[in-house]
Amino acid sequence: MGMGPRLDLRQSQSLVMTPQLRQAIQLLQFNNLEAAAFVEQELERNPLLERDEGDNESFTERPALDQIAVGPAPRDSVDAVRSETLAPEGAGPLDSAEYAEPYDPGGASDGARSPGQAFEGDDRGIDDLAENRATLQEHLSEQVRLSFADPVDRMIGAALIALMEPTGRLSVASAAIARTLGATEARVESVRARMMRFDPTGILARDLRECLAVQLSEKNRLDPAMATLLDNLELVARRDTRQLMAVCGVDAADVADMITELKRLDPKPGAIWDAASPQTLVPDVLMRPTADGGWLLELNPETMPRVLVNQTYSARVMPKASKEDKAFLTDKLQTANWLVKSLQQRAQTIMKVASEIVRQQDGFFRHGVSHLRPLILRDVATAVELHESTVSRVTANKYIATPRGMFELKYFFTTAIQGTGGGESHSAETVRHRIKQLVDAELADGVLSDDAIVEILRREGVDIARRTVAKYRDALRIPSSVQRKREKAVPA
Repeated sequence: MGMGPRLDLRQSQSLVMTPQLRQAIQLLQFNNLEAAAFVEQELERNPLLERDEGDNESFTERPALDQIAVGPAPRDSVDAVRSETLAPEGAGPLDSAEYAEPYDPGGASDGARSPGQAFEGDDRGIDDLAENRATLQEHLSEQVRLSFADPVDRMIGAALIALMEPTGRLSVASAAIARTLGATEARVESVRARMMRFDPTGILARDLRECLAVQLSEKNRLDPAMATLLDNLELVARRDTRQLMAVCGVDAADVADMITELKRLDPKPGAIWDAASPQTLVPDVLMRPTADGGWLLELNPETMPRVLVNQTYSARVMPKASKEDKAFLTDKLQTANWLVKSLQQRAQTIMKVASEIVRQQDGFFRHGVSHLRPLILRDVATAVELHESTVSRVTANKYIATPRGMFELKYFFTTAIQGTGGGESHSAETVRHRIKQLVDAELADGVLSDDAIVEILRREGVDIARRTVAKYRDALRIPSSVQRKREKAVPA
C-alpha cells in the first residue's frame, strides 16, 4: 500500500468563544451595579458609544423591554419578552438612523435627575450622606493626648495603639513593650490599665475575661459572684446552670441575671468600631402587585444607564479618515452595536427568568414561606426554553424586591423533600421554617428532641430523617434539645 500526502475535506461543528460571546455571557452574570460599571468603562473606551441623558418623552409610546406583567392565572405564555429578539419589532437596522435603538431600562424613571437638572426635586436626606468617622486608632490617640500629660506615658500609649489587634486585644507582653521603649513594665501596665477604660471600654485587654471584667467594673457590677462567673466562662458556654450555681454560690435566678448581664457586654470592642458600613442591597428586579391581582416586574431603572450608538459621528468622520482610522472606527462601531444588543438580550433574559420564578412561587408571595414550592434550575430552564447554565448565570448575585422583602433569585430554588405515602413533596426551606416554628413554640417542660420533631413532621406529611433534622437545626443555629432544656430550666 502506497503512502503519501493526501488532501481531505471534513465538515464539523464547534462552539467558538468569540470576544463578543464572552462579553454577552459576562454581562449576563453581572448584577445591575456591576453591569453599570462595565458600561462606564466601555463609554470611556469607545468614542461611538454615548449615554442618553435626555428625557424619556420620545420613548413613552414604545413597549418597555424590561417590564413583564405576571397574571394571577397559571403560566400560559412567555411571549411578552423574547430572548431571541435583539431589537423591538419595526426598528430599522442599526446603521440606518442617526442613533441605534437605545437600551433603556430607565424608561419608567421619568423623575430621574439628569446631571444638568436642578435639585428642587431631590428627596434625599442628610442621612444618605457618608459619615466621615475617625478610625479607632485616631479615636484612642485623641484620648491619650487628653488623658496623659507626661510625654513618656503618651509614647507608651501610642505604642500600645500601634500594637493593638483589629479586635481591640493586645497580645504582646508588657515586658517586651517595656524593653523596646526603655520603660519599666509596671509603667506600661499602668498606662494599659488606664487605657482599658477608654472608649470603647475593654480595649487593649489580653483575653476575654479581662475585657469583660473591665466593662463590668465600669458599671459597678463586678462583685465576687460575677468574678467567679468570669473565671468559669467554659461553664457558661456549656450552659451548665447547675454547676454555675454551685461554684458561684447563687440560685438559678441570679445565674440567669448574671448571664444576661454578660450578653450585654462587647467581647471584641475594637471589631465593630472599624467595621465597614453595611452595604445596602440594591435590587435588580422590582416587583409590585397590580389591580387585577397579578404582579408587575421590571428591571430597576436606577441602576443601569441608557446607551446609544452615535451613527452621525461615524458617518461624518469615516469618509475623511485614514485606513487605520477607518479600521478603528469600524471595530468600535461593531463593538458598540454588539454592546447595545447584549444589554437588550440581558434585560429580556432576566425578565423571562424572573417572571417564571414568580409564576412558580406565586403561593410564596401571597401566603409566605410555608407555601414555597420545591424548584430546580431545570424546571425554569424548560419553561422559558433556555439552558440550565443560562438560568444559573441569570439568577446569580441578583436580587428581587418583593412585597415580602428582598430576596436573591437563588433563594427560590430549593431541594424537594418527599412526602409520606407518596404525597406531595415539600421545599427544604419550608421544612427548615417549620422546624424553627416548632422550637420557638416549645415550653420549658416540653422541649422537643430531634426524634420528636421527626414524628411531628411525618404526621404533617414530610418524610424526613433524623440526621436531616439535625442538619437543618445546626444550620439555623438552634442548640440541641439538652442545651435548650438547660436554658429553659433557668427562669427568665
